[in-house]
Amino acid sequence: MGSLEVERTTTGWAATDPSGVLSPYTYSLRNTGPEDVFIKVICCGICHTDIHQIKNDLGMSRYPMVPGHEVVGEVVEVGSSVNKFSVGETVGVGCLVGCCGSCRPCKSDVEQYCNKKIWSYNDVYTDGKPTQGGFAGSMVVDQKFVVKIPEGMSSEQAAPLLCAGVTVYSPLNHFKLKESGLRGGILGLGGVGHMGVKIAKAMGHHVTVISSSDKKKVEALEHLGADDYLVSSDATRMQELSDSLDYIIDTVPVFHPLEPYLSLLKLDGKLILTGVINTPLQFLTPVVMLGRKVITGSFIGSIKETEEMLDFCKEKDLTSMIEVVNMDYINTAFERLEKNDVRYRFVVDVAASKL
Repeated sequence: MGSLEVERTTTGWAATDPSGVLSPYTYSLRNTGPEDVFIKVICCGICHTDIHQIKNDLGMSRYPMVPGHEVVGEVVEVGSSVNKFSVGETVGVGCLVGCCGSCRPCKSDVEQYCNKKIWSYNDVYTDGKPTQGGFAGSMVVDQKFVVKIPEGMSSEQAAPLLCAGVTVYSPLNHFKLKESGLRGGILGLGGVGHMGVKIAKAMGHHVTVISSSDKKKVEALEHLGADDYLVSSDATRMQELSDSLDYIIDTVPVFHPLEPYLSLLKLDGKLILTGVINTPLQFLTPVVMLGRKVITGSFIGSIKETEEMLDFCKEKDLTSMIEVVNMDYINTAFERLEKNDVRYRFVVDVAASKL
């Protein structure tokens, strides 16, 4: 089908100011162009980054803002040039809905590093319309930024993988850390961290969860399958595990010192930052220099990696631990997420909610 002459509207839940409180908001969608997929949203995961955005923690928020970038939905219409998707298929949309297509990252299939990328929400599309996210009834998305959900994978389970899953899969893939037998650390056991444990274990790694307290020890070892649990304030055990890890995926989204964790890395070990933090982090150079260690970062993942990750999770039967809620619970869910009161990802059942 081609472009529609009549503009559609949809209703989502939007933040209207930095208080971050969401309420119903009706807005127009852009017309379905030749490369576009019109999607009826089924569900959408809640990510800690959504909190930063709705509360303007990064100083770049535009209101009204409908957040949500772990979107799963059903294709209800495709543009005339769409060849990847068919009406009725279950698909996903992550953090991005656009890029320039001509820069080095775009040509290298790592469009998440394009300087002109377009976010799923809190951005402006090429037609001048603001982008709005997945806490809404429907979306229109370029086919390049849509992925198929594997057959048999539930929508609620797939949603968190579109951000949390690919955020840990991408650095393991890029830095060639997928081979079995590696010793890895997962710093922080939240939405991203718990998927880090599951994916790393499925790759055959020895996984140590690193946390500031022991309150999640049983969860990590008995439910998620981690091999070890390290409390960062336990100086004796921190010393015992020094120079023992090939990598650490740092998922903590708030300020924290880096030196204690750098000391855990082997020669040439990598500390991979994945948490969005709005204050500078610090470290002393000798702890890096004396082990030729690497502090690096990784940002979500590409569409190609997202597709690979979904297939990997399907093959290994990996699931995320979720709590499904309706849209009218979303403000409470955000409050609980700020207190780390969720195991380990909220997913909003949009289709079953009254918008």
